[in-house]
Parts: sequence; structure tokens; C-alpha cells
Amino acid sequence: MPQRKLLAVSDLHVAYQENRAIIESLRPQSDDDWLILAGDVAELYADIEWALRLLSGRFAKVIWAPGNHELWTHPKDPVDLRGESRYLHLVELCRSLGVSTPEDPYPVWQDEDGPVTVAPLFVLYDYTFRAPGATTKEESLRIAYDSGIVCTDEHFLHPDPYPGRDAWCRARVAETERRLAAVDPTHRTVLVNHFPLTREPTRILRYPEFAQWCGTELTADWHVRFRATTVVYGHLHIPRVTWSDGVRFEEVSIGYPREWRTRTPRDPLRQILPQRTAVGVGGAR
Repeated sequence: MPQRKLLAVSDLHVAYQENRAIIESLRPQSDDDWLILAGDVAELYADIEWALRLLSGRFAKVIWAPGNHELWTHPKDPVDLRGESRYLHLVELCRSLGVSTPEDPYPVWQDEDGPVTVAPLFVLYDYTFRAPGATTKEESLRIAYDSGIVCTDEHFLHPDPYPGRDAWCRARVAETERRLAAVDPTHRTVLVNHFPLTREPTRILRYPEFAQWCGTELTADWHVRFRATTVVYGHLHIPRVTWSDGVRFEEVSIGYPREWRTRTPRDPLRQILPQRTAVGVGGAR
């Protein structure tokens, strides 16, 4: 029998037919494999439902953390809910399919090294990864707009009922911090968030102005405080492994066809547990 694995992928973007074909090809290696979906499954509700239904029918457990694209209120989407209402509607979809969400009890993975709590998170961003030279959110946004590097979230990701995405982020951070603090202290964790939990992965962005839509300084020490063995994230479309404080950070995105076509082919499903041998510390693998 193959050893069971905890696998991960993000940024599926199934609106692209080439990506949809990749998702249709994803299958577990054993009947007991779990799958982490670290956000950006799709923009339209029907596409999100298609992917979640397909994958939840194949893997023993699917664990979902939302990306920014799922939260868009796209003008072509008949499901026109905004902000928190849209997020909670997606949570109910996941629950109907048996998919774990940030609102559910965190699943516990058991292996020979003991229990590992797998925690899907939803903490957004608050513009504290500011553009070079900026000291305030307003200045950082102005630099981005002047340079033409503006995330589409500014048009499609509504924060209702919060006054802004940064306020929604702060509320999510406070609630998530409370839940993580309640995890059994004898458990190691796998922290799953669409956005990187530290700023470091954004240092290699071609356009540094975009970093302000990529996370929050409020989570910078979570990988240490909450005993992470691995932090799984996506969003940047730069799949690689880095290490910080002895913790593995794994970016598991597929990305857009124009991006992955230029890369060396690799298995889109990344093995998170059991831990692989650490190589290439500080760089890609």
C-alpha cells in the first residue's frame, strides 16, 4: 500500500481551459491522501463549485483556504454576493461537500512523529507590505497607482460590511490568532494561507509595489508562535521552497498558463507530509 500523503496546490485558476485540464488530471496516490487547496480556485462560483466537487470526490479529505479571486464579486458571476457574505456562502458550499474551511474545527493529521494540526487560515492583507519608500497606506497606494501596478482586488474584492480590506484583515487576524492559540500545545501545525505569512517571499517580486496586496506584518511570527512544521501559501505564482527559523515555507501555486508553460514541468501536487528531506535551504526546490 502506498504511504498516505498530505498534498497541496493553489492558484488553480480553472477558468483557463489548460488549467482545468490539469485539475481534471489530479488524483491521489492512495485512498487516504489529503489535499490542501490554498486559494484562487476560480473567480466564478460555478467554477469554484466544479473544482471543489471534483476534488472532494477523489481525496479522503480536502482542506480549503480562500484566495482573493474566490472573494471577487465578478460582473459575470450570477452569484453577486459581496465581501463577508460571499465568503460565508463559499464556506457553506465547502461544508456541503465535506471540505474543511477556516471556520471549521482544524483537522488533525496523525503520523509516526505524532499529531499535526492542519489549520486553513483566512487573514487577507492590510497594506503593511508597503511599496518602496512609502510610510503610509495612502502613500503606498499612490505609488502603485502612479506606476500602473494595481491589484484587481481594488475593483472586485469588496470588504462589506467592513470599511476596508485592511479592517477586514485585522478582524480576521484577531479571530484566527484566538483559534490558533487554542490548538493543543503538544501538536505541531501546518499553517495554510493563500497569502504568505511573512513579507520575505515577496522580496523577489518583479514589481515590488504589488507586495501590499500580499499579506500583513501582523502574522510575521506565527510560524514560530504556533509551532509550524510547514507554512503553505500561494498567491505569488512563484512556486518554491524557502526556510525561516527552521520552518519550511512552500509556495504551491500552479498559476496562469503563460507562467507555467515557461517552467520546467513538475508535479502540481506538492507533498507537505510526511516531510521530505530538506535540500536547497533558502531557495527553490
